Amino acid sequence: MLTMGIDPGTARCGYGLIEVDGDRLKALEFGSIETNAKARMQDRLEKIYDTVDVLMKKYQPDVMGVEKLFFGRNATTAIPVGQARGVVLLAAAKNRIEVAELTPAEIKLSVTGYGGADKRQVMFMIAKLLKLEGQIALDDTADALAVAIAVTNAKR
Repeated sequence: MLTMGIDPGTARCGYGLIEVDGDRLKALEFGSIETNAKARMQDRLEKIYDTVDVLMKKYQPDVMGVEKLFFGRNATTAIPVGQARGVVLLAAAKNRIEVAELTPAEIKLSVTGYGGADKRQVMFMIAKLLKLEGQIALDDTADALAVAIAVTNAKR
């Protein structure tokens, strides 16, 4: 099974593609799509859509996982995150890819065994599960890989 995880955002949109290789998980590709803060929003969203679409066409994942929208303390950041999430969901629909949505607590629980885990614990477990010591530089990328791991675990 091949799973794509997405951590949507307009400044940076994290992505990670993992597959099941026997009993272990293997990272195929991961990174972040970065957009220029001075660019028009529609251009930023187009870049996210186009990049995700290319990844989907290249890898043809069985399922894409995306975090459920969480407003938290700052509702103003939820609007651009929701817009990025929308273009990612559109790319999945256009490519006929199943979508699984998980809450942050569900993702943390799946990756670390504790739904209240902090970023450091999640990053440690991602590196351990995927054998990626020192290769994940950005939170967005780590979050996308965590989503992919959680969805893969739920589907196994």
